[in-house]
Amino acid sequence: MAIKVSFKDLKAKVGVDDIAYYLGYRLDRSAGIGRYIEMVLDNGGINSDKLVIKNPNDKSSQTYFHRNGAKGGDVVNLILENINSFGESGCDIWEIVAKVMVRFANEPIPDYGDSKYLEKTGYNESQVFDPKRYETQPAEEHLKHMMSYFSRRKITEETVRVFSPFLCRIKDLNATAYGNYNLGFPYTEPGSVKVLGYEIRGYNGYKSKAAGTNSSSAAWIVDLSNKENPLDVRNVYFTESGYDIMAFYQANRLKIDKDSSVFVSLGGTFSDRQITGIMNHYSEARAMDCFDNDLPGRIYGVRMAGLLEGLHLNIIKSDSSVIIRTCDKEFSMSSDDVSIAELSKRVHLRYKVGQWKAAPAFKDWNDQIMNKPMSIIQGKSKYQRDEKLAESRKNCFKL
Repeated sequence: MAIKVSFKDLKAKVGVDDIAYYLGYRLDRSAGIGRYIEMVLDNGGINSDKLVIKNPNDKSSQTYFHRNGAKGGDVVNLILENINSFGESGCDIWEIVAKVMVRFANEPIPDYGDSKYLEKTGYNESQVFDPKRYETQPAEEHLKHMMSYFSRRKITEETVRVFSPFLCRIKDLNATAYGNYNLGFPYTEPGSVKVLGYEIRGYNGYKSKAAGTNSSSAAWIVDLSNKENPLDVRNVYFTESGYDIMAFYQANRLKIDKDSSVFVSLGGTFSDRQITGIMNHYSEARAMDCFDNDLPGRIYGVRMAGLLEGLHLNIIKSDSSVIIRTCDKEFSMSSDDVSIAELSKRVHLRYKVGQWKAAPAFKDWNDQIMNKPMSIIQGKSKYQRDEKLAESRKNCFKL
């Protein structure tokens, strides 16, 4: 079923300037106000970006282009340029664009037909989180139930006990067809204990978020430092799921200084404010990219490095490459080469984002502790080993 939303009608309510303001652009009054206006994204005078917006008094006909010569378009093009900046999710980019448009137009979320998968899981970002809808119980009091989720993922009881103050059992009181408890990862904002939603996991791969969960500025934040001063935290480790961050801790616990560490799951989404808000709170800490090894995970790392550097990055994926635009340059990378290290060869990065990835054979840290590689690694046969040994001996010098 096609999306029942009229972009033409929405463009009469949502202009290029509305989206630009949300992205951090501000009016440059020195450029004058008339048939055109200019809006600037100021990064401390470094790599600033300017938008020239035509028809500021008529939202339906507003278009833009970048002062540095980069192409522009209408409000839809600006959303597409910054598709990862709005904290929305969907089956494809057009569903995400539609959600952004209706949000800014204050319209009801449209009928997405088959894409109502979010509604079926009880997750709708247009809702306000209602904690009374959910019954929760402390994880420490139900460790046996907790282990029924974690043991199959090779996460040990020792690890679960470390993280249990930040876990819970959760039941959706509105879900009359399913009366059992699931596993909940409570979402909070940095420095706050107020729960603003949950990442939810269940049996048979079930995953969701509580209705109205704040995925823009909140995340599953596990502060194991036990220190009152956030300036004492030295490392903040980021992954894409609660399972991944616990697996990361388990695999590296002997190397990690737990007393100066914070562990964060973004829940499979990536909002700019999640990263910047957390790192502003732990302002003396280093952000550590522990995201997945696949292309989306490596793009997450690049985006995080750009955000913390104050760079406005537009990242566009094609079949075999990734195009990255900053305010003053454009370059491409092979999809296989996308990384923070490659970004640093093209853009000067003062803010050093660390990386602690799973081994290259594994998609993520949970797959690593389960010994579940992305593809089967073929071991050498006995014949191949004997042949290599004979070749090595033949090439050795005799004493």
